[in-house]
Amino acid sequence: MPPPRKIDLLPSEMRHWLQDELKARGFSDYEEVTEALNFRLEDAGLEMRIGKSAVHAYGQEFRDYAKMQEQAQDEIRAFLEEASLQDEVDVTSALFQQLTTIQWRLQMAMANPDQLPDPRGLKDLTTALNNLIRSTSLRDEIAKAERDAMARKLDEAVEAGDVEKEAAQKAREIMGFV
Repeated sequence: MPPPRKIDLLPSEMRHWLQDELKARGFSDYEEVTEALNFRLEDAGLEMRIGKSAVHAYGQEFRDYAKMQEQAQDEIRAFLEEASLQDEVDVTSALFQQLTTIQWRLQMAMANPDQLPDPRGLKDLTTALNNLIRSTSLRDEIAKAERDAMARKLDEAVEAGDVEKEAAQKAREIMGFV
């Protein structure tokens, strides 16, 4: 297994600064970013120096990652604006199955020491699975809010005389929120 890249050994605050700086500069000016990074490392008393090619390679990887994250967030926002709760449940189930399949394949690949995956990717995948599992409670809250809103509409319709009380009760029973 090759040794870790120097850039992967940066303290987290330096890596976050580098990511912010790369975004602020539009993923360009790599010479200046490298100089600033090395100045910060020296100022922090760290003996480590990072080369421009390493910063450039990291910057390209991070740019692609940030772009994928942004696209995924845009797609999720668009989906949630148009989707019903059942659609969300179906998509969540499909995503969970997809993520567990990917994780299983990674675990199988890890059985071969010559094909070890990047541990950062495995950590990100595990985090994604945990977040998806936790989203179940959010989905339950959304469903409860939708049921409460429907119940309020029925109550308002009964008060306004638009719907008879018995019909509203029957609607509650049919919709499952008695």
